[in-house]
Amino acid sequence: MAVDLSTLVNDFSSPLSDLITRCAARGIEMRPYNAVRTPFEQARLWRQSRAIDEITGKIADLRTNGAEFLAFCLESVGPQHGDPVTNALPGLSWHQWGEAVDCFLVVDGKAEWSTTKNINGLNGYHVYADEAETLGLTSGGHWKSLKDWPHVQLRTAAAPSKTLSLLDIDAEMKRRFG
Repeated sequence: MAVDLSTLVNDFSSPLSDLITRCAARGIEMRPYNAVRTPFEQARLWRQSRAIDEITGKIADLRTNGAEFLAFCLESVGPQHGDPVTNALPGLSWHQWGEAVDCFLVVDGKAEWSTTKNINGLNGYHVYADEAETLGLTSGGHWKSLKDWPHVQLRTAAAPSKTLSLLDIDAEMKRRFG
């Protein structure tokens, strides 16, 4: 099933298309698999790998700060299991805003998830990250902690909370997804 890239903001669509084309010109096929993600999906990803004390603490913090909808998202998805994949709480990832995409490397028609494997002398995820930065996008592979090689985003701000208040984020997430 193809990812619906039409849900991305207009300012992101063109550089993303250019990114995929530039990677292909270098022999690297990158395929989008995740674009807009609901705050409920984000909550599932954030909850996996976290202890119940940390989860209940974050829910309480969100409520204390007036972010009732985001707290509801985090609480309502229930227990999750898996490896850590994000530090972004619901609403605090550019995925919820249509300004981020995750792509995987395709080798011989199959998904390749290794971020260290070289193919024809190139590492696909490193090429993807470098080309993203050349186009003015931000690459999760270049982050200092919890590197996210499949992730690219439009903005340089790490999270919406760097440009918007938590109350504004909560209201917009409720409007879009509530």
